[in-house]
Amino acid sequence: MRKAAVTAVSTVAGIVLLLSLKPHRDAATAMETPPPSGASEASSPSPGTGPSGASSPAPTGHTSSGGATGSYTGDVSDTAYGPVQVAVTLSHGRITAVKALRTPSDRPRSQQIASYAVPRLTQEALNAQSAHIDAVSGATYTSEGYTRSLQSALDKAGV
Repeated sequence: MRKAAVTAVSTVAGIVLLLSLKPHRDAATAMETPPPSGASEASSPSPGTGPSGASSPAPTGHTSSGGATGSYTGDVSDTAYGPVQVAVTLSHGRITAVKALRTPSDRPRSQQIASYAVPRLTQEALNAQSAHIDAVSGATYTSEGYTRSLQSALDKAGV
């Protein structure tokens, strides 16, 4: 009977410790925390975002026989946890950079998920050279919004 009591107390203590721990954020992810949604529109790297939040093709890009070159802002994709918007930079039809302009930030958990998911989604897009990328586990809505916004930017570029 005594062994059972010790085992039960140890199990409960272990569960309490596991539930009280917060996930670890590495230094690289902590540096990439998305800006507040109000500031993201003002810091947009490419023109084309209208007052309604909808974006139009950025005039900085051009298409030649070698593919599109320039920066293109994707449409805002509304998700269950907030808007997602990205801008893509292309050089001769190749994706050279993707920047998240807006990410869900209405609550700390949304910010935490976005800070974890967005760098992985960006790396996936750079590797795939398209919007056909895998979703990040635990960030399905953010992943879907990111993919939709990225695809709209690529559509505007004509790639």
